[in-house]
Amino acid sequence: MKHSAFAHRLRNGEPLIGTLVSLRSTEVVEILANCGFDWLFIDAEHGAFDPHDTQGMLQAAGQCPCVIRVPCSDEVWIKKALDIGAAGIIVPQINTIEQAQAVIHAAKYAPKGKRGVGLARAHGYGPNFENYLANANQDTAIILQAETRQAVENIDAIVALEGVDAILIGPYDLSASLGVIGQVGSDIVKQAIKTVADASFAKGVKMGIFGISPEAVIPYQKQGFSLITVGVDALFLGGTASDTLQQLKSNN
Repeated sequence: MKHSAFAHRLRNGEPLIGTLVSLRSTEVVEILANCGFDWLFIDAEHGAFDPHDTQGMLQAAGQCPCVIRVPCSDEVWIKKALDIGAAGIIVPQINTIEQAQAVIHAAKYAPKGKRGVGLARAHGYGPNFENYLANANQDTAIILQAETRQAVENIDAIVALEGVDAILIGPYDLSASLGVIGQVGSDIVKQAIKTVADASFAKGVKMGIFGISPEAVIPYQKQGFSLITVGVDALFLGGTASDTLQQLKSNN
């Protein structure tokens, strides 16, 4: 898939299955991209890497689109993530319409926003400069995370904004905000997720969610969530290694 196609497929509601990359390793990215995922979730919020590391990870992904979760709604990080060639951004902890508006303005070129104009990987280091400027506002995705009680309370106003392509539920932070930390299957968390989904679907905004396992995300797929993040690189590595070891030990 061309990176520019990711945003359009997202807006069309096509099922897009990705996985989360938390390790500072181009080899891990390359392996996961070769698995056939529709996209990769590059976690620069919790992952221990900077924009230069992140660019190397995007290069290792080849034709697999990467969406970068920036550490916060900081304008500089948003600009760098898009300039190094991300197919879109995921912005955590968006709780108010004002925060959402600031993200959109930082991610869009004029006249829709105030994204700074520079020369970088996304522009083909020069030859694709004019074409990128002309199409970037449509070809890059803006995904906002709803992961607090305040975000749920303000979701109607947030999803009404032009430029919001999808809302991604952060179930673990949401459970913490609702006073049931880690209990992502609790009724209060499920009701909050339903509130967000109902508001988003009413405005044509797509829904995404993260889950550790297929069993955690399949129920949401059935509810129309199209942007799916399943698993984490570190858990894949540790889980498979642990299972292999236990199988051998059990034969002793």
